[in-house]
Amino acid sequence: MLEIKMYDFNDEIAWCPGCGNYSILPALKEALAELELKPHQVVVASGIGQAAKLPHYINVNGFNGLHGRAVPPASGIKIANKDLKVIIHSGDGDSYGEGGNHLMHGIRRNVDITHFVHDNQIYGLTKGQGSPTTAQGQKTTMQLDGVRMETLNPLALAVSLDCSFVARSFSGNRKHLVSIMKEAMNHKGYALVDILQPCVIFNQVNTFKWYKDRVYYLDEGYDPTDRVAAFQKSLEWETSIPLGIIYKTEKPSYIDKISYLAGGSTLVDRQWQPEDAEKFMKDFM
Repeated sequence: MLEIKMYDFNDEIAWCPGCGNYSILPALKEALAELELKPHQVVVASGIGQAAKLPHYINVNGFNGLHGRAVPPASGIKIANKDLKVIIHSGDGDSYGEGGNHLMHGIRRNVDITHFVHDNQIYGLTKGQGSPTTAQGQKTTMQLDGVRMETLNPLALAVSLDCSFVARSFSGNRKHLVSIMKEAMNHKGYALVDILQPCVIFNQVNTFKWYKDRVYYLDEGYDPTDRVAAFQKSLEWETSIPLGIIYKTEKPSYIDKISYLAGGSTLVDRQWQPEDAEKFMKDFM
């Protein structure tokens, strides 16, 4: 196991005291260390939001992009250099709201990336309006008479799209979170992990205690390869919330489907000369 301190980055953290992100960041470092992934072998991509600040606070390669746009650059990075471990860290608004369309097609392509969603069921950075996972009827700083739209169920959506790895964990149990992170990063294909994470400032409903009173852990008797059972499990929420690998299947990744990507060197290692472009330029002469 590598030393966790090699991932430390000396920058002031701007999260609110008590934020669940403070548990997710060290869990990621621990998972990377246990997998013996060195900083130069890892890229963390993100969009905009509190969760999306994570690349600023860890000593690995990082890409901080536009709101809801983490999946396209993460996919491009992986396709260009398949040897890298590419990870997305973003929030529920960034991933399921602005980034919902990219999430859906990232799952369809089955690009070999790991997507960790810090799901606090609110927009924290922009001061507390309802996100796609905020409960219908819940009052927020913007929806004073309650959220009118139905709540998005991200795990049910992912299972229905046949996402090759779907899991849920909780920032309040670091040991479980580290184990799920490692499973997701070891999986070949698109891995989506929804991480329940309290927002202590803007979400006074889904608190640490609220989650602790409801979460339970899937036991060894649960079969994550049964897609129908996984969809049924993904619908559980109000009084009991399952944690663990909800669904898992093995299928070719995006790179596996394209011969010139699957075989040989990575794209970044291929040698190109200006003369190589001449044959393509002739059509424009």
